[in-house]
Amino acid sequence: MNADAAVLKRVSWRTIGCALTVSNTLGCGFLEKVYENALAYELRQARLTVRQQAGVTVRYHGVVAGHYIADLVIEEAVAVELKAVRAVDNVHRAQCMNFLLTRSA
Repeated sequence: MNADAAVLKRVSWRTIGCALTVSNTLGCGFLEKVYENALAYELRQARLTVRQQAGVTVRYHGVVAGHYIADLVIEEAVAVELKAVRAVDNVHRAQCMNFLLTRSA
């Protein structure tokens, strides 16, 4: 997953727009898989390429540290981890930060 800043910005904004559409349409109360499928549909309708349950190799200082399954990978540039929870917890933030930090190492 490599992309320049302009691509990341474009894909991120379109992804957020699609996510808001799904959230406003479905509301809360469903399992994550429902939101994943709905968001994948919206992203494809927006003409973005989407991989669901996509395997991602995590590298640390150039070596493979492990593998991660992202809920969605969009345009091979943006990974989405969906959470269907009442509130975002510190463990959710840590999961995202760890993913971002190990991807850039």
